[in-house]
Amino acid sequence: MKKILLSASLAAMLTACGGGGGQTTMPADNPFFTEYSTPFGVPPFDKIQLEHYKPAFLEGMKQETAEVEAIINNPDEPTFENTIVALDQCGTLLRRVSSVFYGQNSANTNDEMQALSKELSPLLSKHSDDINLNPQLFARVKAVYDKREQLGLDKEQMKLLEETYKGFVRGGANLPEDKQARLRELNNEISMLQLTFGQNMLKETNAFQLVIDKEEDLSGLPESLIANAAQAAKDAGMEGKWVFTLHNPSVMPFLQYADNRDLREQIFKGYINRGNNNNDADNKEVVRKLISARLEKAKLMGYDDYAAFALDDRMAKTSDRVYKLLDEVWAPALVQAKKELNDIQAEIRKEGKTFDAAGWDWRYYFEKAKHAKYAIDENEVRPYLQLDSVRQGAFYVANRLYGITFTRLNNVPLPHPDAQAFECKDKDGSTLGVLYMDFFPRASKRGGAWCGTYRSQTYQDGKKVGPVVTVVCNFTQPSAGQPALLSVDEAKTLFHEFGHALHNFFKDTHYYGVSGVPRDFVELPSQVMEHWVLEPEVLKVYAKHYQTGEVMPQALVQKITESDKYGQGFATVEYLAASYLDMDFHVLKEIPADMDVMKFEDETLGKRGLLSQIPSRYRTTYFNHTMGGGYTAGYYSYLWAEVLEADAFEAYKETGDIFNQDVADKFRRFILTPGGIDDAMQMYVNFRGKEPGTDALLRSRGLK
Repeated sequence: MKKILLSASLAAMLTACGGGGGQTTMPADNPFFTEYSTPFGVPPFDKIQLEHYKPAFLEGMKQETAEVEAIINNPDEPTFENTIVALDQCGTLLRRVSSVFYGQNSANTNDEMQALSKELSPLLSKHSDDINLNPQLFARVKAVYDKREQLGLDKEQMKLLEETYKGFVRGGANLPEDKQARLRELNNEISMLQLTFGQNMLKETNAFQLVIDKEEDLSGLPESLIANAAQAAKDAGMEGKWVFTLHNPSVMPFLQYADNRDLREQIFKGYINRGNNNNDADNKEVVRKLISARLEKAKLMGYDDYAAFALDDRMAKTSDRVYKLLDEVWAPALVQAKKELNDIQAEIRKEGKTFDAAGWDWRYYFEKAKHAKYAIDENEVRPYLQLDSVRQGAFYVANRLYGITFTRLNNVPLPHPDAQAFECKDKDGSTLGVLYMDFFPRASKRGGAWCGTYRSQTYQDGKKVGPVVTVVCNFTQPSAGQPALLSVDEAKTLFHEFGHALHNFFKDTHYYGVSGVPRDFVELPSQVMEHWVLEPEVLKVYAKHYQTGEVMPQALVQKITESDKYGQGFATVEYLAASYLDMDFHVLKEIPADMDVMKFEDETLGKRGLLSQIPSRYRTTYFNHTMGGGYTAGYYSYLWAEVLEADAFEAYKETGDIFNQDVADKFRRFILTPGGIDDAMQMYVNFRGKEPGTDALLRSRGLK
């Protein structure tokens, strides 16, 4: 199946760019219409202008339609090569422009790009459906599929054939005409609603400002945060004041350190009410329409609910298995969270205050409780976690595990002036690909962190073509006189996204159709990398004071190690709350026309005993992971993958060597290289020799 309709968030992670081929007669002044002549064949970002996108999309769809027609009109009997492979290789130009447009629309957007994405959405939806629902094309695919056992295909070829056939079926190819017509309408509606949701969320995040004009209201805040807020105010034409925003590097440390409780409440409520302000960017009705359209689509496809449809091609398979895992972790996490709440309440009493902790108190008093228990302050740690050093720490771990190296490039176009570029070389000196890293928040960038590709690994003329990978984050910016200094969580995020990058670099598949892995497997390569962040053997390599060069003292390392699991009650509960919310919306069998989605959120989380002080990590109206289309009925995937990665890291620990080469070689061979050629659980068993249980996960989170 050719599937090119992608949400902006999913496209940023998954789009594949052929990076060549498909000679055209289109104007050469449009960079998409010619072979890239840049070093390593990266996109010529310095030459791409807004006006280049639409013509390239239109021509890309036109070319792919012609390529599909050529397959259909081929007078020869359908074969694996002339139908399945030919279809897999269609759409080079469309892949090329899609990868750049959707990557930039997430990392460096503007009003014009967002308007264009809305204009393109129905066109791409129709184009995708025209391919997926073409009866002549499906007939050729089915003809090859029906004789698959007689074709002598290797494992990769067989998987491509099976996935292509399954993709057409899941795309509606077996539906009668009237239902196909309705499916087209629903696909278009879902695409547009997902796009609108994301744009509203970005608008709401950028709209809020907490402006402080009294210096005493800055009490408790770190100097670096104050300096950044002063710069933000200056940039906004309010020099002499301080501006705090809803971007994580601003709002989270404000909630953690600001002594002024009223101001903490203001910014907290601004954060959790994004998309729920009854204005032109309100997402409540968008969500109701979206989950209704998804449910109707699932029923049209023969499923009881949307979760059943979404999970059918994932490791979990059923919603019962998802809920079983969530429930298994929820009970001990809630117990731990209540203990942490008691510690927080005790800190409030220590100050002679009598109020009960609220949501805007948790991070503030948790920081005090943590300091009381472990005598550690995040601001004591940050000077040792300079961004460039942490990045080099990630490179060091990859070199020790796999022998690969990263070299800074200064001769390639950048997707944004803030970005950095690196060449990744394998241990034999061959180039694996190019890595972009883009670290700091801006109004043109959506929140969070992600890894995407501007070109996926592929083969061209029998030769392997390496990927162009991008890691995008929203880290604390440098302040006056200081470099960018990270928190431990930010350091883990860098290693996490870098793990996705490694997955992209090591993947070795011949076909686009088998390059991806199930949503609930994809976080394994990223989450496992987080384990090396705080290993003492690694810390002493990269954790050096940005002023003195002093290696992080062993006493501080010990404090970090001892305190690392403290707070996992809160962290696990807020994550699980979002996972439940995602699933609960998508197991519904009916959606009332007057459904109040915020009331549904309160009820579904309240019945499980969620503490009032802990909001879901993502509330409904800014839950882009699920409402934006990337992790629909799939936010549980981080926990599912954590079962795998916690057990996987124990494979290293069991040897007594966190850089054990035998284990690393097996992880690369069986987990990082095959793409989607093998069954996901079989890949894991090939690596580990057994299926994992949840014990390692619970120990890792300090819940057992």
